[in-house]
Amino acid sequence: VLPALSLSGVLHLDVLAGSSNATSFKDFIDGLLDNMNLYPGPNSVIVMDNTSIHKSAVLRLMIE
Repeated sequence: VLPALSLSGVLHLDVLAGSSNATSFKDFIDGLLDNMNLYPGPNSVIVMDNTSIHKSAVLRLMIE
């Protein structure tokens, strides 16, 4: 389960069979961005830890 949470509740959720990889995480972020707003609006900031799957240049470009 890959959840994205806000103070208002669940923004996006993916349920995967098995573990996630770079492709499934990219797809998750793509779906999450559909539910987000531009900064400084509500739901406009993504906070992730420093695991290697979060450090992709492609993800950075998508999010920024």
